[in-house]
Amino acid sequence: MIKFCVRLVQRWLPDPFIFAILLTFVAALVAMPLCHQTPLEVVEHWGGGVWNLLEFAMQMALVLVCGSTLASAPVIKKAIDAMARLPKSAPAAIALVTVVSALSCWLNWGFGLIVGVVFAKAIARQRSDVDYRLLIASAYSGFVVWHAGISGSIPLTMATPGEALSMATDGALTAPVTLARTILDWHNLVIVLFVIIGITIANTLMHPKQGILTIDPALLKENDNITTEVSSPAKTPAQRLEQSRLLSWIVALMLVAYLVIHLIVRGANLDLGGVIMIFLALGLVLHSTPVAYVRAFGKATTGAAGIILQFPFYAGIMGIVTGVGVSGISLGGVMAEACIQISNSVTYPLLTFLCAAVLNMFVPSGGGHWAVQAPVMFTAGANLGVDPGLTGMAIAWGDAWTNLIQPFWALPALAIARLNAKDIMGYCLIDLLVTGVIICGGMLIWAI
Repeated sequence: MIKFCVRLVQRWLPDPFIFAILLTFVAALVAMPLCHQTPLEVVEHWGGGVWNLLEFAMQMALVLVCGSTLASAPVIKKAIDAMARLPKSAPAAIALVTVVSALSCWLNWGFGLIVGVVFAKAIARQRSDVDYRLLIASAYSGFVVWHAGISGSIPLTMATPGEALSMATDGALTAPVTLARTILDWHNLVIVLFVIIGITIANTLMHPKQGILTIDPALLKENDNITTEVSSPAKTPAQRLEQSRLLSWIVALMLVAYLVIHLIVRGANLDLGGVIMIFLALGLVLHSTPVAYVRAFGKATTGAAGIILQFPFYAGIMGIVTGVGVSGISLGGVMAEACIQISNSVTYPLLTFLCAAVLNMFVPSGGGHWAVQAPVMFTAGANLGVDPGLTGMAIAWGDAWTNLIQPFWALPALAIARLNAKDIMGYCLIDLLVTGVIICGGMLIWAI
């Protein structure tokens, strides 16, 4: 079964950019008959949405580049390499990467996405008996729990008081839903636990006994020649500034001071911008001098090309899915209404989860899901007597689940690993099936 899935993906899954183009065509062709939209309306929705993810695309690029730059600091590399020597066998290495990635993603998805793949590369440098494709797939598989973790955008939005919550849910939620009813609910924690156990066992069992694919160690050690010192002593004022450790420390302290005020004094949540600031502050300090950090940063920027190119296309797809034409309906709304029509109080969370999972292939963004599903799903859930915390987590889990076969979120990991989506998605397809059974069962038990 594993070989079949790997061959299937290798044969039929194109480059992520081509995949994004094909999804654009599918969304357009489906939206026209279902939403009674003309081709011109669809094109207008697509073009109007293309630039809606520019801020997020920049954040994702900076997460990738700043995270990679931090990982190239000598002290960080030594610490990671020391941890990479802990597993004594290939299956143990796969299991450790999976658990580290999943727990890191549950804490913060931006942090976990980078940490998992960097740790996987460190293990690949230490062991030649581990299949590199499966190792990176294991690092990415932990991403499936991020929306159910403490950085999940949907439950955090539900917990934020204000008029925006009522407006987004069309009046269904007039008071915030606490994290105790979403992320920290014991049902959700049990699902997270079983999902982590499930992918750890599945990834371990998938390791081939023969035909192991390794990677050229030179590719894994490309940044090993980055040092924190320049080769010649500073002679001019400009050179002394470039090599000033004091400048690095001052900027790092400013970043830390802001984070303390923002997170502790103001009580805000750690968002993607905060993760970038942490990576940047630590990177500046651990690379010692500004010029050393600039050199390491420049090495890491080459991996951000896929993000810069593809995110506008996914923003365009979001425009098609959420766009409302003269008919007054959107493709996302049609999908949500279809889910509601066949639901009851027990099956509603499960069908909401599956609807969100399908929608995630076209709108791989928590904010996009919230905009499409919140106005419809919370009202319908309230009419059926379903707890809003469960409705929100059903949407969140659906948003996270099909990320396993959606190349959109894998782009930063693939850039660091120097692999293509088709190299890991065959293994992720198995993880999709395993976690799907667990999450579906969890949704039904939670609803009873």
